[in-house]
Amino acid sequence: MPSKDNIFTVSEVNKHIKNVIESNIPNLFVEGEIANFTKHSSGHIYFSLKDEKSSLRCVFFKTYNKYVVFNPKDGDKVVCGGKISVFEKGGSYQLNVSRMVLSGVGELQRKFDELKQKLSDEGLFDEEFKKPIPDFPETIGVVTSPTGAAIQDIRNVISRRFPVKIYLYPATVQGDIAPLQIISGIEYFNSHHPVDMLIIGRGGGSQEDLFCFNDENLARAIFASGIPVISAVGHEIDFTISDFVADLRAPTPSAAAELAVPDRVDLLNQLTGLTSSMQYATQEHFFSRKMEIQELELSLQQFHPQTILNNLWQRYKEAVLKMEHNLKQLLKDKKNQLAIVINELRELSPQEALKRGYSFIRKEKKILNSIEKIAVNEELELILSDGKLITKVKNIKRNGLPGKKKKDSFDV
Repeated sequence: MPSKDNIFTVSEVNKHIKNVIESNIPNLFVEGEIANFTKHSSGHIYFSLKDEKSSLRCVFFKTYNKYVVFNPKDGDKVVCGGKISVFEKGGSYQLNVSRMVLSGVGELQRKFDELKQKLSDEGLFDEEFKKPIPDFPETIGVVTSPTGAAIQDIRNVISRRFPVKIYLYPATVQGDIAPLQIISGIEYFNSHHPVDMLIIGRGGGSQEDLFCFNDENLARAIFASGIPVISAVGHEIDFTISDFVADLRAPTPSAAAELAVPDRVDLLNQLTGLTSSMQYATQEHFFSRKMEIQELELSLQQFHPQTILNNLWQRYKEAVLKMEHNLKQLLKDKKNQLAIVINELRELSPQEALKRGYSFIRKEKKILNSIEKIAVNEELELILSDGKLITKVKNIKRNGLPGKKKKDSFDV
């Protein structure tokens, strides 16, 4: 009886087999005939690959099978690429398919992968070597079949979008001789007939039909071209070597034509918008300059000699008017003051006093205000309001005033 340490459960055995198989068997390609083909409602495909002696269960999940370019069925001889996986619960193994091609394509795929890795390691796919596609080309060279749909599609699209001169270099785009003819076209445009860009390609087809665009010499000719190259091989799912090394890849010839030239309608709309913007900017510029000029004119006018003289003349006239006004006001005030003084003087005038009945005595034309200055028998003038009298002093009589010493008066 074996020891307990040497006894394994079924799950342990299946798990160990799973680890051994999945970790030691890399991705591989298997060729065989499809049998028991079933497409589930989920989109997954279940089938077996068989040959004369055995069969291999396979599952082809929807994530990968949607890229198959043909409709597989029972009896088709195919090459499937994928990885062996073990189903622990059932103790079975299967091939998880990630790629399926018709038999004969598998060898092409191997060559493709090897060449792609080689050229990638050499840097032929690096972005730093990609030449820019001109925005407004005037001439375009096309290397393709003269009888294929590709050249017609390119011409139609370019004539509609942005008409330019198209030069065709006829070349076979299928078969062993195709790479040499395409290379000759690239070299011809580079050496003898320079154009702004090149388009190489063809319409759609099987992987075998398109394999001429996976030629190493063609890839190196594209890389060496001094003219920018657009690769327009008519397939959207897979890439060719030409797509990787070209300066720009287009999924179809029509798409290449759209990438090669701008749309004149869009350009006209842009030009219209730019024209409007330029007109508006020009108007704004001239308006701003006009305002600046007007401000400068105003500044110049302020400092112009004539303006300065006018201002001084205006100030002079205002000063004269102000002076005249002040003089008139001063004269008016003085006249009023004078009138008041005249009235006051008039009231104090001796003539006014004479009119009221007063009189005064004058001696030798001097007015007397005291009898101390008079002597008896002197002649005096007695001034009245309407004349004067000449009189002689007969007697002097002094009269006393209250609070004062009595003074003498006199008789005339």
